[in-house]
Amino acid sequence: MIGTTRIKGGLLILAIIIGLIIGILVPVQTSVNTRLRGIVGSPFLASLLSFSIGTVFLILLTLFVERNFSLNPGVWSEPGWIWIGGVLGVIFLTGNILLFPRIGGVQTVIMPIFGQVLMGLLIDNFGWFSNAVTPLSSTRLLGAGFVLLGVIGTVALGDWLAKRRHPEQAKPVDTTIYGWRVLGVVMGMMSAAQAAINGHLGVVLDSAIKAALISFIVGTVTLLLVNVIVRTKWQFDRSLPTPWWIWIGGLIGALFIAGNAVIVPLVGTGVAVVIVTIGLLTGSLLIDRFGLFGAAKTPVTGVQLVSLALMIVGIVLIRSN
Repeated sequence: MIGTTRIKGGLLILAIIIGLIIGILVPVQTSVNTRLRGIVGSPFLASLLSFSIGTVFLILLTLFVERNFSLNPGVWSEPGWIWIGGVLGVIFLTGNILLFPRIGGVQTVIMPIFGQVLMGLLIDNFGWFSNAVTPLSSTRLLGAGFVLLGVIGTVALGDWLAKRRHPEQAKPVDTTIYGWRVLGVVMGMMSAAQAAINGHLGVVLDSAIKAALISFIVGTVTLLLVNVIVRTKWQFDRSLPTPWWIWIGGLIGALFIAGNAVIVPLVGTGVAVVIVTIGLLTGSLLIDRFGLFGAAKTPVTGVQLVSLALMIVGIVLIRSN
């Protein structure tokens, strides 16, 4: 009994470590891809490079783990939406590249998280994408309320308090920021839909890794077509600093998919989401606080920390019900 308890405890610790690492890496990916966008001049080209690198990594991972690329015949009788996860991933990744320099690292993480929570509740309540129906309950609605309070506290309360304390330093509000924030929420909804679709595809294929590979291949092809359609100018500005880490965005994306495939069977989807979310928020705070990967330094306030804690409580309530 003691040995079994130790094994389970060890697996939980391993899952926590992996979940926190891949969560922290997601805002790093956004920062890296944003820097790459500055060098190649196009968010679509930066996304294409990121997806291509991730696809190569997942091909190698599939060869190492699965030993083959065969698909279960039953996948061809599934609904057409099972193949669009990669398209939604393109929207999420490219959107992050556009958002990061406009609303900062913390809000680029927080607004999509709210969208993910909102879409997750809709998917569960209506059973979209072949998910089991989980009706809305008072606990889940309370959790959503906490998440919303956390979002409001992060994006609005901090600014309001700063203006009250230092009115002489107040700057005119750029109203376009509200549109970018709404885009962040929509992107989060697309990300939640992608996760549900890829999850179902993984069940059909009996392989989360193969599902991730298909998603990345679809995303890469989509981005290739987009770059051709918009006639992206293929360039590489060598006058700008090009640190080695500008190429790791796609690798981080692939590691995120693979990491989730490892920890979900160990601790369940709900616990995995909470662990990864804590990592996401931690990574975004570190990037803003220290100006990592070319980001502008932004002080972390007490209001932000309290708001992020409210979001975590809300997500725990939603996932525990």
